[in-house]
Amino acid sequence: MKAIEKFLRLEVLASMALVAATIIALIFANSGLADSYQNFLNLSFEIRLGTASLEKPLILWINDGLMAIFFLLVALELKREVIEGELSSISQVVLPLVGAIGGIVLPAIIYMICIGGDASLTPGWAIPIATDIAFALGVLALFGPGVPKALKTFLLTLAVFDDLGAILVIAFVYTGNISWVAKGLALLCFLVLVAFNKLKVTRLAPYCVVGALMWLCVLKSGVHATLAGVLLGFTIPLRLKDSSGHAPLHTLEHGIHPWVAFLILPIFAFGNAGVSFQGISLSALAEPLTLGIILGLTLGKSIGVFGFSYLIIKTGKAKLPEGANLLSFFGVAVISGIGFTMSLFIGSLAFETNWPQMGPQVRLGVLGASLLAACIGSLVLKAGLSRAEKVPV
Repeated sequence: MKAIEKFLRLEVLASMALVAATIIALIFANSGLADSYQNFLNLSFEIRLGTASLEKPLILWINDGLMAIFFLLVALELKREVIEGELSSISQVVLPLVGAIGGIVLPAIIYMICIGGDASLTPGWAIPIATDIAFALGVLALFGPGVPKALKTFLLTLAVFDDLGAILVIAFVYTGNISWVAKGLALLCFLVLVAFNKLKVTRLAPYCVVGALMWLCVLKSGVHATLAGVLLGFTIPLRLKDSSGHAPLHTLEHGIHPWVAFLILPIFAFGNAGVSFQGISLSALAEPLTLGIILGLTLGKSIGVFGFSYLIIKTGKAKLPEGANLLSFFGVAVISGIGFTMSLFIGSLAFETNWPQMGPQVRLGVLGASLLAACIGSLVLKAGLSRAEKVPV
């Protein structure tokens, strides 16, 4: 529980950094600095070694490069949770797992209904399935110690499963033209990392060097480069000890977590949340893409997470988090609809080829839905916490 509390405090502070970065991006996008903002994000950046070079605009270095480090952290957290954390016990896993399934399936269905069979919008079906763990936990933090720890742990574990679902979607859905040579080289790098693990290599430097080569191969293979971060994370040893007596996974996780929380995710938010409101009217919220995202994240997440969880509780296979009642639990389900960074990231992948046209609608939908989920969820949670007695299940 001490480790969880420390993690929650870091995520709360990270949510503040995300809010600040988002506000700055919105100011830039809706002021005389808008052109400078876009030109900065489109600034070309190149890495060259002899005749070999890699050139991308800054926004893609953020989305393909920095987000690979974010997914490395996600993989490290997943592995740790499965082996020695909240996901190591079946009894602890059932409720958030079932809730996460509902929070993935129903938002996707609602989105597809809203777009009315428009094939050009179909790739965005996964946008409303995500939960932004930093923002969601940041909202819970506003209530201080009044929120039961078990309820915070439920949301944390739910978000972990959401991240796993997002990883699988990115791996199998959002891929480009496959280069089998690059894919083969990436597989070779992964096998080398596995060999390091089996040979009980505890120094992080060899893993990071081969992981960087694997990222480059995955980038060139047509599969999204962030998957390299996931594969690298799964190979970092947890049960071994390095020369200082620490598990390499713990060392790496603790080392990069603050960088991800206070630098990488705020930079991502700054680069992707800058939607211009010029010429946007309320009718824009009724556009199929925007409406699908908003309803998917608000209605889909809240009903999906709560509904599926309630059904598994009624069967006796799981129980409400200790100290929670149905109303406060529903409030947390609504808060899980804060998609923000993960939803924006998936949106950038779904509409990568026509982002200039679709991007404003995606951003408007994600920002609007996340704000709604935060406000409505907070009101419901406050009402639930104010009740003296638990509601019988």
